[in-house]
Amino acid sequence: MSAGTHTRPAGIDRDGARASTARRVSTETKASFKTTEFFAMVALIAGILISAAVIKATEGHGDHFVAQEAWLYASIVGVGYMISRGLAKSGSRQFYDDDNR
Repeated sequence: MSAGTHTRPAGIDRDGARASTARRVSTETKASFKTTEFFAMVALIAGILISAAVIKATEGHGDHFVAQEAWLYASIVGVGYMISRGLAKSGSRQFYDDDNR
């Protein structure tokens, strides 16, 4: 054997076996249920629908917050959430290791 340097092909460990390397990959963003926007949206929609159910007409006063308005506001909040997720996905990444085990 010579005392020079020995080179091994990439991905081969010193015993000649294939070295297991984890590949670094990324998603566009985190999963939607892991974000604060998701929980804020759920809380807002729940608050809107609960308040529409609780507010009732009383003597001399009509029911000014009807179900039709509540669902309109819930839809607006949902669309706002979708737009915020679209903006979040447009430029950020979340990295993770790809294990093929």
